[in-house]
Amino acid sequence: MQAGGSRELEARNYLEKHRIMELLSYLTSALLFFRPEKPREYLITILERLRIAKITGVAFPFFMDHSNIVAMFEMMDTSSKGTISFVQYKEALKTLGLLNKDEVLIDDGHIITLDKFRAEVNKRTEEI
Repeated sequence: MQAGGSRELEARNYLEKHRIMELLSYLTSALLFFRPEKPREYLITILERLRIAKITGVAFPFFMDHSNIVAMFEMMDTSSKGTISFVQYKEALKTLGLLNKDEVLIDDGHIITLDKFRAEVNKRTEEI
């Protein structure tokens, strides 16, 4: 039984080290957000662009542009106040695959504006 537990721990460490779960979560989120006609080809394109970015040192191409981020923010900001709640912010990051399941976000009491939301989405995307 110990050997199985060791293999499981080794596998978990490997996935964490290479951030595989975050990548899969991001790929799934992008797929569901854009809903391309040919999902396999779309995923291959994303992975190919990621490979090229890694080889060339160019930043990973984020597939949610400014207008997509604004649209997502506006969907959450139903009262058009220009802010969203911390809970909405956290759920949006989860939906986009940009929040590690073990990560704990602390509500610092500050309002979440579009600029803050966009900055955080862009920062977390670069980390992938």
